[in-house]
Amino acid sequence: MSNLEGRLTALGIQLPQAAAPAANYIPYNIHGDLILTSGQLPLRDGNLVATGILGRDLATDQGQLAAKWCAINILAQLKAAAGDLERIAGIVKITVFVASTVDFTEQHLVANGASNLLAEVFGDNGRHARSAVGVASLPLNAPVEIEAIAALK
Repeated sequence: MSNLEGRLTALGIQLPQAAAPAANYIPYNIHGDLILTSGQLPLRDGNLVATGILGRDLATDQGQLAAKWCAINILAQLKAAAGDLERIAGIVKITVFVASTVDFTEQHLVANGASNLLAEVFGDNGRHARSAVGVASLPLNAPVEIEAIAALK
């Protein structure tokens, strides 16, 4: 078991199979020493962990949990792309899309659900640049979608 996989196990996380594309795109793209993932939804066992709009249907803590599951699915894509998480040098940037009402202003706090997990798994190499933006809706009525850029060793 790799060091990073050991950290995931200690956190009680078992990575799922990397999700297959749901439309005409690829799940990740390797460009030089970077892996760019397509947007990942908060799927657990093939189902969304939550649905709806932050500020209307869901509270910030529910959005954070959804963001955490997006990050878990990002890790699954990175493992599929690199073959082993130990080949990931670190997380460069994530972009977090939060389906939210026009008056919801805690997108940055929702994004912490993903950022905190990535830092727990990768340590300082998990700290990253980030954007967190509110959007009107997301595919399948998901509350959060996250894409990532990671560096390869």
